[in-house]
Amino acid sequence: MNASLKKFYVIAWVFGLVFYFLDYVIRSAPAVMIPELVNNFNTTELKLISMVGTYYYTYSTCSLIAGIALDKFGGKKSLFVGTLILGIGCLLFLISSQVAGVSGRLLQGAGCAFAFPGCVYLASKGFSSKSLATAIGFTQCIGMLGGTAGQFVVGPWVEEGVNIDTFWLWSGIATIITAFGLFFVIPKEKKAEESTETVTKPMGYLEPYKIVFKNPQSWLCGIISGLLFAPTTIFAMTWAVAFFEKDKQFVFHDAAITSAMVAFGWVFGCPLLGFITDKIGRRKPVLVAGAVVMILSLLQLIYLPELYPAKISMFILGLGSGAAMIPYSVIKEANPDFVKGSATGAINFITFGVTTLLSPVFSRWFGKSLGDSAGDLHFQHSILFWISGIVLAIIVSLMLKETGSKAQTA
Repeated sequence: MNASLKKFYVIAWVFGLVFYFLDYVIRSAPAVMIPELVNNFNTTELKLISMVGTYYYTYSTCSLIAGIALDKFGGKKSLFVGTLILGIGCLLFLISSQVAGVSGRLLQGAGCAFAFPGCVYLASKGFSSKSLATAIGFTQCIGMLGGTAGQFVVGPWVEEGVNIDTFWLWSGIATIITAFGLFFVIPKEKKAEESTETVTKPMGYLEPYKIVFKNPQSWLCGIISGLLFAPTTIFAMTWAVAFFEKDKQFVFHDAAITSAMVAFGWVFGCPLLGFITDKIGRRKPVLVAGAVVMILSLLQLIYLPELYPAKISMFILGLGSGAAMIPYSVIKEANPDFVKGSATGAINFITFGVTTLLSPVFSRWFGKSLGDSAGDLHFQHSILFWISGIVLAIIVSLMLKETGSKAQTA
């Protein structure tokens, strides 16, 4: 691919970052407008939380569809359709009907499933392997900024009396404008640019996934990423507020701020660790180092809590968990170029699968017992559960083949 075409892909990637930012804003915003949404859809709080959760049903399944679409139809059509679906999903929230609410949330999940694989696809076309991990880390950084904005910016807006219909209307309009921007900016992919392997032998829709899932390295990448993401997505973003309140006797405000520090850690950790792994040309040492930082931050939290505030502990946890993005570079380098989109869809699916399996286990063992056995010992045991998972991720990473630029040169 010539240099000028690569530049167009970098510009397209920037537009993709806007899509990914909106993805996280829309994903996280309902959490700060629960009472308003209950009134809007004329439902109960329990039913509304269930409605908001339907996002992940379509998000997980459409991650695989997004991968196939990117490989079969290219970035232009796939990202346009994905972003348009997200925009329509936002506009459906303007209708005061439970059916519209569920349909809108399902469409939001389906559309958002195209955001990260699409950004990684465009990055892999626009950046060399020496800077791919940095680009992927920066992509996740933008996503986390969107997630932060969805709560810390939208929340005060709602408290100040901004109508939620205004938020969903402008979210929908901004997303649809982004869809057309992506369509016009992403270069048209010609047959001549495709791999000779795909030209000589036409591939079916499921063939890319057969290639990706038959590669043991793909499974290792997904398992590692899932185990490293789980302490932040399941514990920090779901359970941590309750654990800090009941086990550590934090007031709600302090518990919420302490838990949110993980997202700020991600904002810095994802691009920083991506840059380091690109700079040294090695993936595995940085991956393991990030996991060790996570373990040390959790050990300090339970055994040396007076050393520094829990806010800093959680920030360091988020910083180290930026290593969970490194397998996204590895899976692309461990599979053929013509299945780049499917590789990202596959790792998203496996990562989501690992967290889906761990969530009910943690809930049953520690979440449900939070009211009965709250205290330092309960907190300690719950944290040791996540440390065990991170140790397992390090062990699995030892089986991973090094794919960094230095290994490729050798």
